[in-house]
Amino acid sequence: MDARTTGWPTIRALRPDEVDAVGSVLGLARLHQGDGAYLVAWDGSRPVGHVHLTAGVPPEVQDLEVLAERRRQGVATALIAHAEALCRNRGDRSLVVTVSQANDAARQLYERLGFHDTGAAPRRVTGTVEIRTGTIEVDDVLLTLAKPL
Repeated sequence: MDARTTGWPTIRALRPDEVDAVGSVLGLARLHQGDGAYLVAWDGSRPVGHVHLTAGVPPEVQDLEVLAERRRQGVATALIAHAEALCRNRGDRSLVVTVSQANDAARQLYERLGFHDTGAAPRRVTGTVEIRTGTIEVDDVLLTLAKPL
């Protein structure tokens, strides 16, 4: 199935009773971040992708993840389109994403979807980060992209 032609997947905000099912196959690293919500893509009763959308101004898409076997089928595009629609409906004027400079696939996806470099200097992030599933070591250079809505 391809989300670009079938309307699949179904996308909705993560409900508390779905956390275990989604968390068993997707990271939900920002679950308790407290400044937004996850949008989850479903194939029937199976979660196949998610994105965290902050409630900030401007809102930011974070933690976009799609199951490996569902990549390149339009799931990420559908998740971003859903996030954009929610933001437009609440009156937001732009949407922001921070992406690893080394992650060409993610950068290309966002650029294809209309995001552009904001001109902000790349930001190096190093150290230990605590996420829901434990600690991770980070050493990355991040770019900030934005899309007018």
